[in-house]
Amino acid sequence: MRTKKRGIVQAALCLTAAASLVISGGLAEAKGTAASAKATTKAKNVILFVGDGMGTAQRDAIRLNTVGLNGKLQMDDMPYSAFLRTHSTTAVTDSAAAGTAIASGVKTYNGAVGVDVNKKPVKTVLEVAKGLGKSTGLVTTSQITDATPAVFGSHVEDRSQQSKIAKQYLDNSKVDVLLGGGEDFWYPAGNPGKFADHPAEDPTEESKGTEGNLVDHAKKLGYQYVTSKEELKQAKNGKILGLFANEEMFQQKPEGEGDVYNPVVPLKDMTQKALDTLSTNKKGFFLMVEEEGTDEMAHENNAKLTIKAGQELDKAVGVAKEFAKKHPDTLVLVLADHETGGFTLEGVDDKDESGDGISKEDGPFSIFGSKEQFYVDWTTSGHTGVDIPLTAMGSGAELFTGVHENTYVHDAILKAWGLKK
Repeated sequence: MRTKKRGIVQAALCLTAAASLVISGGLAEAKGTAASAKATTKAKNVILFVGDGMGTAQRDAIRLNTVGLNGKLQMDDMPYSAFLRTHSTTAVTDSAAAGTAIASGVKTYNGAVGVDVNKKPVKTVLEVAKGLGKSTGLVTTSQITDATPAVFGSHVEDRSQQSKIAKQYLDNSKVDVLLGGGEDFWYPAGNPGKFADHPAEDPTEESKGTEGNLVDHAKKLGYQYVTSKEELKQAKNGKILGLFANEEMFQQKPEGEGDVYNPVVPLKDMTQKALDTLSTNKKGFFLMVEEEGTDEMAHENNAKLTIKAGQELDKAVGVAKEFAKKHPDTLVLVLADHETGGFTLEGVDDKDESGDGISKEDGPFSIFGSKEQFYVDWTTSGHTGVDIPLTAMGSGAELFTGVHENTYVHDAILKAWGLKK
């Protein structure tokens, strides 16, 4: 048992989930219920942020470490807020089922990507946007074909079919901007592409595509292919495919065991490039931006890098908010698909040394602007079934108040576009 020599204002960490979420008066300021709210301005653009696995406690930890007890994160400093229930056809969801609910308004089984319980394709908000003549984009620090981006632009029975997902992006949903990791699924075995097979940081990574050379296929379809920060910066407006790692753009491992969060292109830079590119369409755009590190690091009960990934997400949200201020017909949403880790915040208590293995207490972490500290404790290395917070600003943001099933996000986005479900 280690001795903890630090202090904390205990009451500051005993926040309830509801109190934590009512940032900027979110629920209190909402005018009317979400069911009766009417968007005063039709949204032209929608920017949807997904902090994968990021529950209320994670947002609190990111806030405390970044801006302190009384500060506000970019993702929290929004006028409207809500809670989303996350269950799939079972009580605890995975990212594929939760993402499908958000993207298509349909509850389905865990592992399903863009299909219902009968394995039939369901239309996504990205596909709706494309039908309206809008540009579309997917950005993530995970594989671009991982579950969360996949549910917006593909339809497969199992999330593991990542090469099929990539091919559908190109041939079916025709996503304009694709930025993330996962090059391994775009090249067939034996063709390592830009990133070497079996790298020292993770020897298991290697090209494993099942649909031929999809990078060449993308180039023939007019995509600019980029693999570095400089190449992305130089890419011209139009269709862009950026793959910046073999798999995820980080190494998810327990703390001190090879864990690294240092994407070669920061999430905020990918977000900025996507906005610069997509916003040239006068009809508007739909953009989904995911931070995967908040989930993968939580699976490893690695609080240090869970918080760091959340801080990078918040910087990307800041980029989107600056865009929205200049383009008031833009709706910005920040949410999660589910919570990961049973993450909780604790004060200093020498008598409380709960957990063992990777689930032991993590910390201490500093509270910005003070000498106080906090600890993180875990209950699982998997997902949990708790509700997750959502914050919103811009055109149609008043639709996002109250407590809803996650399917409501799809319905409300359509309403913000002036459409019926």
